[in-house]
Amino acid sequence: MQSRISVDGFLISASSGTPSNFSGTSEQEDLDSFRDVYIWGQVLSNGASDGIGTQFPSKIDVLIPKPLESNVILDVCQIATGAHHIGVVTKEGHVFTWGKESGGRLGHGIDKDFVSPREVKFLEATNFDSIACGEYHTGVISKCYELYTWGDGTHNVGLLGHGSEASHWIPKIVNGPLEGLQVVSVACGTWHSALATSNGKLFTFGDGAFGVLGHGDQESVWYPKEVQLLSGLKTKKVACGVWHTAAIIEVALQSDSNTLSGKLFTWGDGDKHRLGHGNKETYLQPTRVGPLMEYNFHQVACGHTMTVALTTSGHIFSMGGTEHGQLGNPVSVGKIPTLVQDKLLGEYVEKISCGAHHVAVLTTKGGLFTWGMGANGRLGHGDLENRKSPTLVIALKDRIIKNISCGSNFTSCICVHKWVSGVDQALCSGCRQPFGLTRLKHNCHNCGLVFCHACSSRKSLKTALTATPERPHRVCDNCYVKLKVVNENDASKLDRKTTPSHYTINEKEKSNQGVIKSAKTFLAPITEPVKYLEIKNNNPESSDSASFVRASLVPSLVQLKDVSFPGSLGTFQNVLKPIIPPSPPQTPPPQTNSGPLFTTTRQSPTRPASPGYFGCGNDNLRMKNHLLNQEVSKLQKQVNPILL
Repeated sequence: MQSRISVDGFLISASSGTPSNFSGTSEQEDLDSFRDVYIWGQVLSNGASDGIGTQFPSKIDVLIPKPLESNVILDVCQIATGAHHIGVVTKEGHVFTWGKESGGRLGHGIDKDFVSPREVKFLEATNFDSIACGEYHTGVISKCYELYTWGDGTHNVGLLGHGSEASHWIPKIVNGPLEGLQVVSVACGTWHSALATSNGKLFTFGDGAFGVLGHGDQESVWYPKEVQLLSGLKTKKVACGVWHTAAIIEVALQSDSNTLSGKLFTWGDGDKHRLGHGNKETYLQPTRVGPLMEYNFHQVACGHTMTVALTTSGHIFSMGGTEHGQLGNPVSVGKIPTLVQDKLLGEYVEKISCGAHHVAVLTTKGGLFTWGMGANGRLGHGDLENRKSPTLVIALKDRIIKNISCGSNFTSCICVHKWVSGVDQALCSGCRQPFGLTRLKHNCHNCGLVFCHACSSRKSLKTALTATPERPHRVCDNCYVKLKVVNENDASKLDRKTTPSHYTINEKEKSNQGVIKSAKTFLAPITEPVKYLEIKNNNPESSDSASFVRASLVPSLVQLKDVSFPGSLGTFQNVLKPIIPPSPPQTPPPQTNSGPLFTTTRQSPTRPASPGYFGCGNDNLRMKNHLLNQEVSKLQKQVNPILL
């Protein structure tokens, strides 16, 4: 039995049963490896229409896990969630993000929310292994162990690690102290970031309030800076909360100097006992959690007011606030680390993740357990109730779960795709004729339904339910027609491109001169705002020291200074230049590795309004603008039949 449900503005496909037999072993292996994304809690969905066909995203509560299906092939191997956005890495190494845009954290270079996955085009030339999402920024690690970050830097001192407070709407590689080092993991917090290198060094950067960076002070750091106290030791894992940090550090046992054990270190704000040291003191440097000295850890996660650590023997310890039951132990008062048991007794936990006030864990038996705050349905139990102890997510008990990730108020996981069973289905989904010795069963690799050989004899590329889109796979007649149209449109769009599809994003930025240019972007055939010029304000006393000037919608193209166009539009690329009001004659602030001292908590920033451009009354300019508008209209007429 297969059902289709609409979640987040696009169709998802849910099925039950086991896969029917296929003619090729390699094809069956591909089917088994294809993975779906499930999400529940507060998610972004296509909302009300404005009456002319445009839909505005709105937030909805999904109370039980629902599978998501993108309009592109999306075989996910790694997922990360932030406060209001999600990022995934596919098996091919591509990066997709979606959710609510704010300060550039989606990496698409435009101020637009997306309810479904959209590839970060500026990363097409590189393959990636992992991704991390904070509240205001995103970080990814390439297969060459390079770190790229992007997001809101205007209100977040050094959060991106690029040495300035400028925001980046497209990915930018983090260099500086990381030159020659291999980054193997990254953690994105609310106001700071941390990373570990292949040789075990731990680097932190961002807002240093409460000593959250571990450098022995509360100074902010604009570039990655090594935590000197841990120099010589190896960092295995690191996690960032709002105002605290936790890490698993390999330490030699006193009884045997040749044996290393993973110990839990925490530092930063100790409010609500979140550090596990038995007090609420602020720790400016990494400090070993005394009550857990005897245990060997290998994973750690941080929420807003809690820390959760996983031992190598599959046991969980939690510490911090208890107001929503997020410690998973109803009798715990949170002052010292507590063992989480109850339904996990006898289970071996292999993965953990923390949201703002809830926890999700995955066991080796395939069970997904959640507990803590239940608002928005983030626990996946079909209600809004809090849970003070681990509770199995019934909706996923028959699924093979590969990975989990908690956002602030939602949860996601990756499951192996479950195919429609042909065992109990007697009739072909196409011709409705009964199966038999001469009428064999076949699954369509695009919709997943069961068909006879005659109704599924054709093959197509880029089918939705295969991990090898470059190979042709069997599909039903209806899907073959649909995929043929899609492939023809893709080929047509590819032929129309006369400009390279991507650019080098590791360009030098002139931050000291007050102007920061982002890498060139394409103007897509579909009209949309595609460019943000990053204008550095040289007034050091202004709270909005970097602002963004949004490019207008085509055909108002006065400001298209740095945008490259496909085809014949290239001749007009540099005709029109923006007039930007000069900044007051102030001396630029020095770029240092240390920022101001912060001692109080911060409020969520509000985005600065985007200032507009000044017009130009030059007749010659108007004439060129008119010619450019005509050229754009021609292109739009050529593209519209394809889009329809």
